[in-house]
Amino acid sequence: MLGSELLTLFRRRRTWAMLGALALIPILIAVATRIAGGSSPGRGPAFLDQVTGNGLFVGVTAMTVAIPLFLPLTIGVVAGDSIAGEASHGTLRYLLIAPAGRIRLLVVKYAAAAAFCAAATLTVVIVGTLIGWALFPVGPVTLLSGATVSVGEGLLRLLAVAAYVTVSLLGMSAIGLFLSTLTTVPVGAMAATAILAVVSQIMDALPQLEALHPWLFTHHWLGFGDLLREPIVWDSFADNALLQGGYIVVFGALAVGRFLTKDVLS
Repeated sequence: MLGSELLTLFRRRRTWAMLGALALIPILIAVATRIAGGSSPGRGPAFLDQVTGNGLFVGVTAMTVAIPLFLPLTIGVVAGDSIAGEASHGTLRYLLIAPAGRIRLLVVKYAAAAAFCAAATLTVVIVGTLIGWALFPVGPVTLLSGATVSVGEGLLRLLAVAAYVTVSLLGMSAIGLFLSTLTTVPVGAMAATAILAVVSQIMDALPQLEALHPWLFTHHWLGFGDLLREPIVWDSFADNALLQGGYIVVFGALAVGRFLTKDVLS
């Protein structure tokens, strides 16, 4: 059932269009920097001033640009469409007729959304690494702590960044899955999921709401910078994973409670 869901997801033109749009982010950053030259420290996205010296920073810069809006939009589309999309197309009833069970269907839908999270983040990092390698010199990576590591270790840290961001998006995917069980209009669930991500980031930027910051699912989204230190600081990764796990449990339970009692008429 999971294999069938993944095939369906990654056969859709919409899925590849979203991945293609994410791939354009590092390409645009690299091409613009190549044409116009590098920026001075403190101007533009984080790590942008490092790109001309080492092309491996294109992927990290692109990730910084993609996290606030572009990744939430694409994840919101996939998660928000998971159940509501089946209902709107009239296929949800037939899925439930099969001896799969509602909880199993929810787990499969969430697993597919999580797989897309991984695909989205890897797209940004891999395309950024390739275009950075093609347009700029590549060599030992100078980390935020001032230490220098080899190209091989730098690539491993880029994969760790992708893993960090993938984990960061899992809580949002659970929220989108829950919202998808509330409606038969997938656009509504998609928009609500993306809007909640934007609202959470706005709240996280307001010092007046500092007491709420540790509980916001977007609070640790940009904490992957700790993976670019020597030695690696794992506290952010652990705190982020714990927070996202909490959102998965809470909104997963809400989705199960809603879906088990929902009258499926389509």
